[in-house]
Amino acid sequence: MLKYLNLALLILYPLSWTAPLLRAGLLPLFGLQEISVLSGLAALWQTDRLLALLVALFALVAPMAKTAGLALVQFGRLGPRALPALAALGRLAMADIFLLALYITLAKGIGVGRVETAWGLYLFTFCILASMALAALEKRRQRRKGAQAAQQS
Repeated sequence: MLKYLNLALLILYPLSWTAPLLRAGLLPLFGLQEISVLSGLAALWQTDRLLALLVALFALVAPMAKTAGLALVQFGRLGPRALPALAALGRLAMADIFLLALYITLAKGIGVGRVETAWGLYLFTFCILASMALAALEKRRQRRKGAQAAQQS
């Protein structure tokens, strides 16, 4: 069951990257522009490529690599020794949620612009948190499996 939920995340992650995370505008009177992970990265690439690469690592590569690695463990293609490395990737993936929260807080605090969260933020956050929960459940399952093997020998 866990492995199929994990595979669903491999589909939901790319969807969450294109979904609108927030709507932002310079002044409250003007329309708001929808910003997704990919559109934000594209805009960031124009101004600061190093930061764009870091955000891409946190928002795209780390969560997808962790999810794919966990799927490989669950389907028996990768040993359970990889779980600590996958946990480290999961911690990297949470950094982008922090950056987004910081951006929203700063934009609202300045008072010049207007920022509204959109449904993509909730989907993206769900994907990250679901990935963390699935990794914890898989780790617990592997421990139980190891304890049962130790009892049998």
